[in-house]
Amino acid sequence: MATLHARLKERGLKSTGQRDDIARVFFGIGRHISAEELYAEVKKVSPHVGYATIYRTLRLLRECNLLQERHFDDGQARYEAVDEHHHDHFICERCGKIIEFENDSIERLQEAIARQLGAQLRRHKMELYGVCAECLSGRTH
Repeated sequence: MATLHARLKERGLKSTGQRDDIARVFFGIGRHISAEELYAEVKKVSPHVGYATIYRTLRLLRECNLLQERHFDDGQARYEAVDEHHHDHFICERCGKIIEFENDSIERLQEAIARQLGAQLRRHKMELYGVCAECLSGRTH
């Protein structure tokens, strides 16, 4: 929360109780979340928060480089906290679960491909789609 408050101050903005509640819930969730899911969770601790406040706060967190907006194949925006370590995503097509993973071999391969092309790789995103282990085994989430 200290980082959020510092970034708000840099922008000449104040922290509000509702912004703090939304940020606390968002950063406490620890997974990709849609605005609708965040709204439902925030309503448990701050019943008077409206959708517009959720969306404004998500936009503000994005502008402060504290979250990233992701769009997977289902077209729904999901949000995740900015992480210093790059990661990719596996999305289960059956249950919708999003699994983050890191793989040094994939990172090296992408850099090698860029070199072969005489290019410089600045960023990338990888999304793998399939069926997660839990769905394959018949276990439910």
